[in-house]
Amino acid sequence: MSEPVDLLVIGLGYVGLPLAREAVQAGLSVRGFDVSPRVVRGLNAGTSHIDGVSDEDIAQLRAAGFTATCDEDNFGAPRAVVVCVPTPLDDVGQPDLSKVIGATGMVGRRLRRGMLVVLESTTFPGTTDNIVRPILEESGLRAGEDFGLAFSPERIDPGNGEYGVRNTPKIVGGYTSGCTRRAMEFYSRFVVKVVAAKSTREAEMAKILENTYRQVNIALVNEMAMLSHELGVDLWNAIDCATTKPFGFAPFQPGPGVGGHCIPIDPLYLSYQARMLGWRSQLIDLAQEINDSMPRYVVERAARMLLRHGAELTDSRVLVLGVTYKADISDQRESPADDVVRHLRTHGADVTYHDPYVGHWAVDDVAVPYADDLDAALRTADLTVVLQWHSPYREHVDGSRTRMLFDTRGWLADRDVAVL
Repeated sequence: MSEPVDLLVIGLGYVGLPLAREAVQAGLSVRGFDVSPRVVRGLNAGTSHIDGVSDEDIAQLRAAGFTATCDEDNFGAPRAVVVCVPTPLDDVGQPDLSKVIGATGMVGRRLRRGMLVVLESTTFPGTTDNIVRPILEESGLRAGEDFGLAFSPERIDPGNGEYGVRNTPKIVGGYTSGCTRRAMEFYSRFVVKVVAAKSTREAEMAKILENTYRQVNIALVNEMAMLSHELGVDLWNAIDCATTKPFGFAPFQPGPGVGGHCIPIDPLYLSYQARMLGWRSQLIDLAQEINDSMPRYVVERAARMLLRHGAELTDSRVLVLGVTYKADISDQRESPADDVVRHLRTHGADVTYHDPYVGHWAVDDVAVPYADDLDAALRTADLTVVLQWHSPYREHVDGSRTRMLFDTRGWLADRDVAVL
């Protein structure tokens, strides 16, 4: 398939697929690439694999000519390529750019004069210029002269019904000012507002800054939650009161830990780069430490609740509600629920779970039994721990059906139940 298309999206997950959808809806011809044959088969059969993009959306994409492939020989002749592959951490907690490098190599082997290449995968400042560019220039073409090169951080928020690709401002930073202009013109075709960064590095830093800001402030309220419990203070009410200030305060809520594709990972990219420069990112590292400690703290609080009623975690029946990283989606990436269950099992608890979006769940390859009958599970569990308030729970779980209820998200902060 060598016919020209407006856009090739590499990586058809939570970032790439919504991007492809918006581009197609704006009238662009789009092709997608993913390394997973399962994902590609599903998309070509009209089936979505992510929250926020429905099967109906895929049908509309297909009707507009969108096809997916896992064969790089089927790249075609795209005018623009956007790379949206994962950038996880490796086994020792350092940035793993192998997927970015692999995708860039594929693009470089098919790079054409006049093509625009944009990296959207979150990474540390300097990646686009120092890692992506040299790989592409092995083609003999030069960035800023023969092809455009830019970085544009993804700002996808799974489950957010208000803000998506089209109406979330798009930051763009090019290798040269000309590259920035080209990338802005491209995104302006399907994004309402495009913002120019000074260069690729500022665009890369903006993304990490956004999520580090959230990591640090979540750590602050998590620490405040632990301290407030010891002081007998209702932190949720204190947050509500502080939020009435019309300036100088932005509310964050405590929880059982942080999850998702951004907050637990992105700040560590900056921390890694600081170490490479001989610096120590003290605030980032401390925030990570506090947030990572929350699953253990949740289980410690649970154990104390049982002890006050003459029971122990060992052999107690504990029901966990909501195991995704945020409400009303099926995404479990980096969910703190995994660590909560690990700590519960370490204490010998008999753990079951319920989640309307997750039908099967295993922690460390050991299945967690699913509570098919939620009402019966609420009645019989010695302790129910709410880790995520999915919408179906908000009218169904109020503490009246449970022996003991521990709400780690503060939904029942005004009720006579234990909250974080």
